[in-house]
Amino acid sequence: MEKVWDVIVIGAGPAGLTAGIYAARHGHSTLLLHNGKIGGRALEAHMIENYPGFPQGMTGAELMELFHQQASRFGVEFRHETVIGLADAGDHRIVSTRGGYHQGKTVILATGIQRKQLSIPGEMEFKGRGVSYCAICDGPFFKDKIVAVIGSGHEAVADALHLTDTAKKVYAIPGAKGYSESYAELPVLRSNPKVEIIEGHDISEISGNEFVTNIKFTGSSVEKLDVDGVFILLEHVSTSNILVEAGIDADEGGCVIVDRGQHTNLPGVYAAGDCSCTGWQVVTAAGDGAKAALSAMKYLKQGGTR
Repeated sequence: MEKVWDVIVIGAGPAGLTAGIYAARHGHSTLLLHNGKIGGRALEAHMIENYPGFPQGMTGAELMELFHQQASRFGVEFRHETVIGLADAGDHRIVSTRGGYHQGKTVILATGIQRKQLSIPGEMEFKGRGVSYCAICDGPFFKDKIVAVIGSGHEAVADALHLTDTAKKVYAIPGAKGYSESYAELPVLRSNPKVEIIEGHDISEISGNEFVTNIKFTGSSVEKLDVDGVFILLEHVSTSNILVEAGIDADEGGCVIVDRGQHTNLPGVYAAGDCSCTGWQVVTAAGDGAKAALSAMKYLKQGGTR
């Protein structure tokens, strides 16, 4: 007979690993399903300096390895399987994968998000060497430097303003179509002396040597623009392809809707970390994972009621 797990965690980023640590440490049988990258998007961070307890900082890969070791120590079982479905079967939740299915009394979604990419020459080559997808995470590395912020949405506007606190100059580049809406912060951005907005052109290439040194445009008289960093802040999409079929509520941007205890609208199903679009930091994802696990444990203790 197929084992019924107390907790099934989908995703092995900071949120999923923390949820696994909390659940397994309290003696709950815990299965963590992952796509082969234990650590998630945090692996891409070339240096994390703001995670409490590590004053010298460390790479994302090093920090996630510590998370992994801790989860393994408490008995989390890791399996490399791609999840393709989630269904409510009354007392249990059924998680379908390409290799079969698993039964769990509770499920914690920690599937993260995926950033849309520019898909231009140099983007992948200089990822972590001047190309970033998180201004709050990496902004301090560009103190007194020249940076470009690529994107037309609210996050791009807000983060361009955020970068003016540390950067010497910020080029805000919404693309050929300009900003997608008249955001309240736009007048503030336009009037900031550190900001130059370049509208009407798309980025065609990111260049450099060991690190980024310049960007190039399509259809522009400007051959290139010298910059030290490029922040690509395009739309994000949920990496979970199971939300709609499972009936899990999400907003228009694909963010899973949760309450303060990380409960989704489905009993026994929780969401944590970037898939619920809160924080975008390792420390906040870990906090979400802890809250989701505590809620799941309370659900188990109460015999399947919130």
